Amino acid sequence: MSTQPLPLAGVTVVTVEQAVAAPFATRQLADLGARVVKIERPDGGDFARGYDTAARGLASHFVWCNRGKESVAVDLKDPRGLALVRKMVAGADVFVQNLAQGAAARLGLDAATLCAAHPWLIAVDVSGYGAEGPYAHKRAYDMLVQCEAGLVSVTGTPEQPVKSGIPAADIAAGMYAFSGVLAALVRRGTTGRGGPVEVSLLDSLAEWMGHPLHHGMHGGAAPARTGLAHAVIAPYDAYPTTDGLVLLSVQNDREWRRLAERVLGRPELAADPAFATNTARVAGRAATDAVVAAALAPLTAAEALARLDAAGIACARLNSVAELADHPQLTARDRWREVGSPVGPLRALLPPIVFPDAPEPRMDRIPALGQDTDEVLAELGVPGPEVKELREAGVIA
Repeated sequence: MSTQPLPLAGVTVVTVEQAVAAPFATRQLADLGARVVKIERPDGGDFARGYDTAARGLASHFVWCNRGKESVAVDLKDPRGLALVRKMVAGADVFVQNLAQGAAARLGLDAATLCAAHPWLIAVDVSGYGAEGPYAHKRAYDMLVQCEAGLVSVTGTPEQPVKSGIPAADIAAGMYAFSGVLAALVRRGTTGRGGPVEVSLLDSLAEWMGHPLHHGMHGGAAPARTGLAHAVIAPYDAYPTTDGLVLLSVQNDREWRRLAERVLGRPELAADPAFATNTARVAGRAATDAVVAAALAPLTAAEALARLDAAGIACARLNSVAELADHPQLTARDRWREVGSPVGPLRALLPPIVFPDAPEPRMDRIPALGQDTDEVLAELGVPGPEVKELREAGVIA
């Protein structure tokens, strides 16, 4: 039985956001109980709404990043619309924006301006490259930042660099914005003051590049691209079975001895100087991989995994996205829920942060554009006739 509320119950967030980074951050806040009011353009809203129609007619990015929010459609370029948003912000705990660099400042919605006017407010500016420097005004889409941060240079095969299959720069920035809000809320609880928070996609992904960055800066060269293999550990790769790929990882020489004896059926390799140490196995990676591949090739994936598990060797199946959706571990732990949307219920995963002594995370509906405009404006005290006038003028939707 829950004995405490969700951690962010009672916190109000107003956000002028688009695409992935800021929406992903504020969705985490909504999951943990915050009220999140999402400001969108009347003429189409967050442009992520139009990325695709894969989620039964809705965009998959939007479905992923926007559950649990209220959508208010307001034209910020109209002074009347901007005044409404400023009134919303005045009553909020947190404001988040990821408009193009300089756009928020021109509207007076940048963190520095808002925090000067509202000392209690926590205001977050999410940008591509930061507020200053030669890249400040460059467009910063996820793939471009992956390239600038060097992620693409260490991802892929020796012959071909590739970008990450997920928007890694957006996700990194979103998670740092989320944790930045949490840290600022803790500080406000101590000092009574909010303050500005700045997060950039490049800074976030550069931090995630820590291993190859330090390897290159201090070791003389970045790790080589090795596909599914590990640059400095062997065997650590995917190997074919009769019905799919199985990955395994040997982290130390004790594990290599167990692998040789109990899975490969080659106990003599445990002491063979060409294989006995990780340094030797990496230097002779082709021979190491050939020995492992030969032992696993006649087995089914299930047989290979059973042998590896029995020997205490870390292993996994190379799943497809469809197989992830039906993963037995997610099913066994009851991680799936349904959330409402304009097209009906959609499956969604519970968020990773679990509070066993609190209610389940909020997983409220995905809003239609402007679904909550009238309700929020009524809370602000805007009279019905004025709401009608603003709608007829295209200031709200």
